[in-house]
Amino acid sequence: MAALLLRHLGRHCLRAHVNSQLCLRNAVPLGTSAKEEMERFWNKNTSSNRPLSPHITIYSWSLPMTMSVGHRGTGIALSGGVYLFGLSALLLPGNFESYLMFVKSLCLGPAVIHTAKFVLAFPLMYHAWNGIRHLMWDLGKGLAIPQVQQSGVAVLVLAVLCSVGLAAM
Repeated sequence: MAALLLRHLGRHCLRAHVNSQLCLRNAVPLGTSAKEEMERFWNKNTSSNRPLSPHITIYSWSLPMTMSVGHRGTGIALSGGVYLFGLSALLLPGNFESYLMFVKSLCLGPAVIHTAKFVLAFPLMYHAWNGIRHLMWDLGKGLAIPQVQQSGVAVLVLAVLCSVGLAAM
C-alpha cells in the first residue's frame, strides 16, 4: 500500500515539474495588462455617452416581448400547478369530491366562481394558443413584424374568448 502511495506521489510531482517547465517555455508575454484594458474600455464608453446596459430608454416593452415573457410564465405556472395538484392528490386526506363539496359549502357567489374559473383557464388557453403561434413560426410563417403584431392580438383575443367560454361551463 505504501509503495502505491509513493508511486502516485512521485508521478504527481513529476507531472507538476514537467507541466511547469512546459508552461514557462511556451509562455508569451502579454501586450497590455488587465488594468490597461479596463481603463481603455471605460474611457471608450464614457466618451460615447451611451448607456452601459439596455434599459427602458433603449427598449420599450413591445407586444411580442411581453407575450414571450407571458408564454414562459404561463408554462412555469401550469407545470407548477400540475405538480401541486398531483402532490395534493397523493398527500391530502379525502378525495376530490370531498373538496368539491367543501367549495360548494362556502356559498360563494356566481361572480366569484366564474372569476376563479377564468383565472384557472386563462393561462392554459393563452399558453395553448401562443404555442400554436410559435409552431407556425417554426414553419417559417408569420415572421414579418406586422404579422407578428396581428398574431399576437389574435392570440390574446382567442385566449380571452376561450377562457370566458370555459368559465361559463
